[in-house]
Amino acid sequence: MSELRNWAGSTGRLLRHPVLRRMWPGLLVSAFGDGMSMVAVAWLAVHIAPEGQAGLWTGLAVGAYALPTPLGAALLAPLMRRLPAARLVASDATLRAVTLGTVGVLAVTGSLAPIALVVLLAVSALLHAWGNAGTYTLIAEVLPEEDRVAGNALLSTFSQASFVAGPALAGGLTALSGPGWVIVVDAVSFAVLAVAAATVKTRRETHESAPTGGWRAVLDRPRLLGLIAVTCAFFFLYGPVEVALPVHVAEELRGSAGLLGLYWSVFSVGATIGAFGAGLLRKRRPWPVIACVILGWGLALLPLGLTDAVVPGLAGMAVGGIIYGPFTAITTGLFQRETPPELLSRVLATRTALTTPATALGTLLGGPLVTAVGGRVTLLLSAVVTIALGLAVAMVPRREPTPGPAAGSGAPEPALAEAGNGTPVA
Repeated sequence: MSELRNWAGSTGRLLRHPVLRRMWPGLLVSAFGDGMSMVAVAWLAVHIAPEGQAGLWTGLAVGAYALPTPLGAALLAPLMRRLPAARLVASDATLRAVTLGTVGVLAVTGSLAPIALVVLLAVSALLHAWGNAGTYTLIAEVLPEEDRVAGNALLSTFSQASFVAGPALAGGLTALSGPGWVIVVDAVSFAVLAVAAATVKTRRETHESAPTGGWRAVLDRPRLLGLIAVTCAFFFLYGPVEVALPVHVAEELRGSAGLLGLYWSVFSVGATIGAFGAGLLRKRRPWPVIACVILGWGLALLPLGLTDAVVPGLAGMAVGGIIYGPFTAITTGLFQRETPPELLSRVLATRTALTTPATALGTLLGGPLVTAVGGRVTLLLSAVVTIALGLAVAMVPRREPTPGPAAGSGAPEPALAEAGNGTPVA
């Protein structure tokens, strides 16, 4: 009960924080805008593609919204890494507002070509790694360590909630006015975030003299490198689910689009609950929590892979969402704790640049895999290998760290690094 009261108090402090209070509305609105674009981008690509090429252009459009992230993180690092956190958020939001607004206007006027859609979406994603890094860096800058997981959790809650209501809102607005207007609304949501971030002032100085880049900082810290590797593997194994579940519902269950939507809805509701409750885990040792999330998600997929019954599959997706919900908040908390302040935005941008394409690569693998063995077997394979990954993370031998200076102090780290619970990830 005391833990629950502490969590509630921490959440209250987050909502009242003078800096974050400016940011929360913009972050929430832009998250819902992204949830709406999930539907609108694919629907728009289908309708403007030449006859017989809908699948090709839809895949290119969806991929363009994510895959350029590593390119932007690497090529734009000399320009972006010196900016303070709020400026990173504002820059990303401004670029998205402009490019998505252009897509929406061209679509509404009937002058949008498929290639223009793909190019504009690719440009809109170039600063995504830096915008994401800026948001979580701001959390680390303005909050004490004991409140950071709760702050991360609130951001994750916004993201997960957007996938509950965003697609439904997009479906209704698309039916009324077409997908172009939905993307215009998304552009406006990012304009709101850009204005909010531009007005934020923090006392923390920008560490312009730090010479180390994000990639080098990660390579120099085995704990963070191991965490990124585990996250990439986890996301990669999730990727085939996005291909296998629609095929499983449509061809093996003979279900409708409504049933597919129900599967994702119960997952999103569960993930929203799990993300919001991540603050309750802030005093737990992080690596056991990470291992349990991976293992739990794999177990939750088993009903989909073992049976054609709908109810067990829906229950598995709901429980899987609750289990997955805390993952982002917990893993980001580790990065915030282990990274020197002057390097945090660069390291988080590197993390996003590496983990964002992991799901897309898993999705690409899912296509031929589903064709070869079917949707349900692909779901079963994803579940089994994910369980194996979770067990591997849990069973790696670990030892307590030797006392020493805090992360980022400039002192060398021990050869066998520890992630907060006496467990090495290198």
